[in-house]
This record gives sequence, C-alpha cells and structure tokens, in this order.
Amino acid sequence: MKIKAKPKWLKKPLPKGAGYQQVRDLLSKSELHTVCQEANCPNMFECFSKNTSAFMILGSYCTRNCRFCNVAHGTPNEVDKDEPARMAKAAKKLNLKYVVVTSVTRDDLKDGGASHFAQAIDELKNNEPYPVIEVLIPDFKGDTDSLKKVISAKPDVLNHNIETVRALYPIVRPEADFKRSMNLLKNAKAMDSSILVKSGIMVGLGETLDQLERTFELLLEHDCDILTIGQYLQPTKSHLPVKKFYSPESFLQLEIIAKKIGFKKVAAGPFVRSSYQAKELFDT
Repeated sequence: MKIKAKPKWLKKPLPKGAGYQQVRDLLSKSELHTVCQEANCPNMFECFSKNTSAFMILGSYCTRNCRFCNVAHGTPNEVDKDEPARMAKAAKKLNLKYVVVTSVTRDDLKDGGASHFAQAIDELKNNEPYPVIEVLIPDFKGDTDSLKKVISAKPDVLNHNIETVRALYPIVRPEADFKRSMNLLKNAKAMDSSILVKSGIMVGLGETLDQLERTFELLLEHDCDILTIGQYLQPTKSHLPVKKFYSPESFLQLEIIAKKIGFKKVAAGPFVRSSYQAKELFDT
C-alpha cells in the first residue's frame, strides 16, 4: 500500500548549522541511542541543531510491536550498566538544560527497566548544575513497585503516552491496555504530587472528535498535568496508514478544547511529539 502524500504544512525545511552534526557525533562516540533517530522523528534535525535530544536507554530493540511505531522490535540487548553514566556525561558536554530520558519497552526485565531509569536520573543529578529531568516511561505492565522506583528518584516530569483513544487500542496498541496506562498516570501523581505528570496522543488514526474529547477528560481525571497532541505519520508501508491529516487550524481547535476541559499546559500541532519543545512547555 502506497504511503499517503503529506500536505504542505507537514513539509519541514532542514535547519542549518553545525549543532546537528555535533550532537550526532557525540552520541555515536558515547554509544548512545536517541528516540529521535530510532523513531525517525520529523523534528530530529531541528532538535539536534539546538543541542537537544531525548535519550533512549535500555537498548534499541523493543519487546512489543505497536503498529504505529518505527522503533525496532525483537530480542533485546543485555542491559548496559554503564549507559546512564555515559548519558549524563553526554548531557553535560552538550550543556543541556532539559533532558528527556525514554526507553524501549522491556517486558523481559523483572522491573521493566525501572531501576535503570532511576539510575539515569541519579546520574543526571550528579551533574553540576543538573538539568530539568523528564522521563518518558513504558507501562511496566502496571507494576506499581516498578513505578515507585522511578518516582523515588524524583524526576521533574513523569511522562507516559496514552497514544490513542480507547477504541483503537486493539488495532494500534494490541499489547498495551488503555486503563492500565491511565492508572499509571494517577498512581504517579499519588506517589509524589510535586512531579508534573504528562501524556501525549496521536491523531489521524481514525479517532472521532468525541473520542478525543473523552480521552482528554479521562486524562485530566487521572491527574495528568501536561498534554501533547500531534499528527500520526506512517513510518513505512508495513505500519498503519494515516486516516486523516489534521490541519494546523484543527490542532488549534483541539488545544482550545483541551484547555476548556481544564488543561493548563497543552501543546498541539502537526509536528508536536511528546518530547518536542519539552522545555518550552515545562516553562509555560
């Protein structure tokens, strides 16, 4: 099946500057992965040029196979115990003020990789001064002890993406569970109310406006503080096709709806991803 052509508002010029190559070189030398590269994010060139990246820990192979995601799946690597220290060192060299740490899903690990997240947070806090830290975590199969390990390390932002509306979970995220993800957000806030809780959703997969509004309401009811809304883009022919390209005006309407529902921090737009301009959203 041919991938649907993108509308003009989804075509992005490549930024100029040496920053992009500098970040790529440092990541390569440090043997680090970024979700920007693994997921083929459309903002990668822009973020790299601004010395920003979302580090992806726990290897580059995911144990799940979501039908929207371009991250490789298969047998995962052994956990690299030195990875958090290398990541913190790279963040310091890049003089990052805001660091996003995410991972593939590691259902093969007893705690889902939670202790590795906690170690990464601790290593970043050893930097002087240390950056604002956001973690974008998997669902840990709903295990609250694993979540508690991450929360106890005290990141500034705890992010877990809902990704899509409940009705589309069997198609888009067959190995995940809508209620489990919602409960993770509520449990995170209950464990530490000082941590900002964040979630993101993609549009263009066949959802209705009513379903989106209800999802926004449920996210707020489950103590989510920050919401990101972005356009789903089909990575390859084997992934789910785009059902609809939302216009910039449609994204503005979604942002207005989310704010009317009660969200104070919302980023909505064709290029918005959960980690895109994360510092700017945190600072608003």
